[in-house]
Amino acid sequence: MEATTSWLGPGMFVAALASLLLGYPVTFALGGVAVLFAGVGIAVGAFDGVFLTAMAQRVFGIMGNFTLLAIPAFVFMGAMLERSGLAEQLLEAMARLLGRMRGGLALAVVLVGALMAATTGVVAATVITMGLISLPTMLRHGYDKSLATGVITASGTLGQIIPPSIVLVVLADQLGISVGDLFIGSVIPGLLMAGTFALYVLVIAHLKPDLAPPLSPSDTSRSLWDDLRQAAPLVGPPLALILLVLGSIFFGIATPTEAGAMGAGGAMVMAAWNGRLTLRTMGEVADNTLSTTSMVMFILLGSTAFSLVFRGFDGDRLIADLLLRLPGEAMGFLSLNMVTIFILGFFIDFFEIAFIVVPLFAPVAQTIFGPEALVWYGVIIGANLQSSFLTPPFGFALFYLRSVAPPQVTTGHIYRGAIPFILLQMAVLVLIILFPQLVTTLPHLVA
Repeated sequence: MEATTSWLGPGMFVAALASLLLGYPVTFALGGVAVLFAGVGIAVGAFDGVFLTAMAQRVFGIMGNFTLLAIPAFVFMGAMLERSGLAEQLLEAMARLLGRMRGGLALAVVLVGALMAATTGVVAATVITMGLISLPTMLRHGYDKSLATGVITASGTLGQIIPPSIVLVVLADQLGISVGDLFIGSVIPGLLMAGTFALYVLVIAHLKPDLAPPLSPSDTSRSLWDDLRQAAPLVGPPLALILLVLGSIFFGIATPTEAGAMGAGGAMVMAAWNGRLTLRTMGEVADNTLSTTSMVMFILLGSTAFSLVFRGFDGDRLIADLLLRLPGEAMGFLSLNMVTIFILGFFIDFFEIAFIVVPLFAPVAQTIFGPEALVWYGVIIGANLQSSFLTPPFGFALFYLRSVAPPQVTTGHIYRGAIPFILLQMAVLVLIILFPQLVTTLPHLVA
């Protein structure tokens, strides 16, 4: 490409970033920049129009992508479970069961958060639901405001890494790997993350008992056996749903898309069992599913147009050359990845990160680490996104809780509460990077 037009590729990237920062919708920012620069490129003779003719085939390819059908299925499942009253019942039962011990309420939030992550995979729904139900209860029983808010926001973000996560579905599609492999590979890191949170709660409650007192005797007047009998039928259905969805994927009985459809059906059964399966509920769930899926597809279409034109200007080669020449080789490339995605997670949603940034990094990651390491790479990205969604001052999970927190809980309480859990998440992320076996062991066993 001539020197006079070599600026077009980098200029596209800068223009797209500026459009996003100015607040334009992602799909129109990407698509609009693509059309504008394609016109400029054709006018100056620096762009081969054959890339534009490929757009129609790309669109039909996206619409026919069987893997992406898992997105509406899992969104429907999560929305249906959110409206089934499952979270409220689980939190109440687990709080009574564990409330006898110091930190028991916080531990219940972590366990329910992990369980909801494995059934809904929706961060916003989990954080808001637990914020509405558990935060007032924890404050009423003398919990420290920062600890209470930190536990809720951290547990809510587990939906980013514990399958079936919509984040993982999108990442698998963009990395060109199996959704099932990415689900299986994220199981141990997800459980490790949840276990780390639970261990922290127990340790801090032991070291500083005033931060997380047990329930008063009047709140635990019933026997432990009675609480166990009440909790068992509430925990059983979501566990059965998890086994249905993830078990069918792990053992090769169903594809992730088929498992998502089974999960959606199972969620409807659970809602009917709780007496919540009404026409109004079905309408709200369908509307939620349609709006989320449409948003994802439009972003994907805009990013596809952007990537086609960007490649027409050899922008992908420019990015690859820059990334391959970074100091530190593999660790230098991985460090830049993690810092870039972590910072972008402050400002834009994971869909935008997956459709804009990941396609630029993925080919270089495959060159440096090899195709067999892309599952590990995808899990690292998911865990990193989880940390960025919890980090002040722009973490999405913090804003979700702020929207439903009572007046006595300030933004400062929420920010301070998140910091220990961010450090825990980063520690787990480092472990995943240093010990890839945490990700690769289960996929190799299942293969």
